[in-house]
Amino acid sequence: MKTIDIVGHPERDLRREQRRVMIYRSLNVLSPVSLLLLWELLSRTDVLDSRFFPPPSQVSLTFIDLTFGGGGLLGDLGVSLARILGGFLLGAVPALVLGLAMGLLRPVRAALDPLISFVYPVPKLAILPLLILILGLGEASKLAVIAIGVFFQVLINTVAGVLNIPALYFDAARNLGANRWAMYRTVALPGALPTIFAGLKIAMGTAFLLIVAAEFVAAQSGIGYRVWNSWRTFDLGVMYSGLILLAVTGLVAQLLLATIQSIFVPWQRPDRL
Repeated sequence: MKTIDIVGHPERDLRREQRRVMIYRSLNVLSPVSLLLLWELLSRTDVLDSRFFPPPSQVSLTFIDLTFGGGGLLGDLGVSLARILGGFLLGAVPALVLGLAMGLLRPVRAALDPLISFVYPVPKLAILPLLILILGLGEASKLAVIAIGVFFQVLINTVAGVLNIPALYFDAARNLGANRWAMYRTVALPGALPTIFAGLKIAMGTAFLLIVAAEFVAAQSGIGYRVWNSWRTFDLGVMYSGLILLAVTGLVAQLLLATIQSIFVPWQRPDRL
């Protein structure tokens, strides 16, 4: 007669989990490497026009020279990152505070929700010319367009996170004598953190999109300007190098946010499959 093992084997389960993690990490590496190898093959065999899609091996040489050979690509990256970080903080911090207020206070939500629904669908790049007219071609207009784009992403996710908290937790806090500040700090903010971090990750991607577009038309420095200028001169190696650096930097930013999330939201495992 077969017996059913209801206790389990911790060591076997640990080994199985370690194998799963190794498989997932291998897939994380193999998928982009496979894409690059396919690109290299298609470009070398003239299936792809190498004038427009130079092989990755050639692009990598240009990338190394621009990054470590005094080509100034890292300097452009530093300029863009400063703009991204400044605009991100200017948009995310007030959005977080206002989002918690809208989630907790129905009058605030009733007053502001129509305004947000009216303004949010407007493409943020569409108001860049207006921002340039008001703030000029300096850093202020670039920071403003990033801040506006980030603001709505974080605000909407924060409100949704607070509204999704079960009412039981608020009732328990009130019964224990929690004041308004305690309600913010101990119930609304912790309960909404998973959704807030989802909004922060989306907002970070939006910040990268907006800074590149803003630097296309209103900058003389930055990664976006470098990509745009190389396109105008048909220097595709430089253009692809800028795009690769943007992609890698965006990935690092997302990993950094995921690490911060694991610290502040230790009960959630977003990598669980």
